[in-house]
Amino acid sequence: MITSFDDFPVHQASVPVAHTADGDLNRYDRYFFNGYTRDGSLFFALAMGLYPNRHVADAAFSVMLDGSRQISLHTSRRAPFDRAHANSVGPLTVQVVEPLATLRIVVDAPEQGLAADLTFRHRSAALEEPHFFHRVGQRVMMDSTRMTQFGHWDGWLDVDGQRFTVDAATTWGSRDRSWGVRSIGERTGTGAPQGAPQFCWLWSPVAFETFTVHADVNEWSDGRRWHEVGFVVPDGEQAELMRTVEYDIEWEPGTRRARQAVLRLAPWSGPVREVHLEAIAHFQMVGLGYGHPEWGHGMWKGDLAVGTERWALPVGDPLSPQHLHVQTLCRATCEGNRGLGVLEQLVIGPHAPSGFTDLLDGAPHV
Repeated sequence: MITSFDDFPVHQASVPVAHTADGDLNRYDRYFFNGYTRDGSLFFALAMGLYPNRHVADAAFSVMLDGSRQISLHTSRRAPFDRAHANSVGPLTVQVVEPLATLRIVVDAPEQGLAADLTFRHRSAALEEPHFFHRVGQRVMMDSTRMTQFGHWDGWLDVDGQRFTVDAATTWGSRDRSWGVRSIGERTGTGAPQGAPQFCWLWSPVAFETFTVHADVNEWSDGRRWHEVGFVVPDGEQAELMRTVEYDIEWEPGTRRARQAVLRLAPWSGPVREVHLEAIAHFQMVGLGYGHPEWGHGMWKGDLAVGTERWALPVGDPLSPQHLHVQTLCRATCEGNRGLGVLEQLVIGPHAPSGFTDLLDGAPHV
């Protein structure tokens, strides 16, 4: 099928752009954004995904207020074949104003209590992370590329008639773009089991006044790494790739969410940079569809579906599978500098460095 994007020199395979290079149902292409006011009172995020081989596109916008409540808008549609029309899902739209520099989010759902017009302007270059590849037995679970970028926000959002105005001086944030293969869609049989489920994911973009820091770690149950990257990015300068990333996490008792953490980023030469993180509030990623039993990524909901949900924070059942995945908004310090950022955590199954031995056991009560 020939579409408008075929008129541009963007092909990565010998088929039209509407077709992926293979028929893997887990092919995806995704936007993610977050933003947070510097006083920690407002946190918002958007996720939008296209799953061409499932013929599904979906998106969600979610707001956390004062760390005490979270409001989410979910939407899903039949995916368009033409990628020129793939950046809008019902009342949610992402506009690429200037590639790798300026993007705009529009939320038009006053009936559901959410509306917004927010513009992300880059603070750093797009940071390309090492390629992700993760296999369980013979099954490829992840084969993807991702880039992360720091920025500022300006614009407004409206929650149940309450207007919030944001600008570059008050509201920092980050975004990522990823594409490739990851587990999505309705659960189906996968044949013989290959051991107990296990996954450890830590992702932490942190902003300071004159520089930003980014770290990502993925580990097997014994702590061995299958993915790792760290960057320190002085404003207006090139990103410095770190040699290693180490971490210590103090988990909240009875949970798998961090109370505080230390990131140690070692450059190829020079002293280690230590970033100390202290949790403010835990944003539930299920509000963006991650692990959602009804609004999970790539699920077929019909030609167009829209839904909302609201809940009090912190959630009362933090070890429920759908509540394991969080982005923890954190106050940060690094060498006397104060900042703000997130520590994203998803730890399923045993993880020796954290002391987890079962599928869903929490940190012990001291």
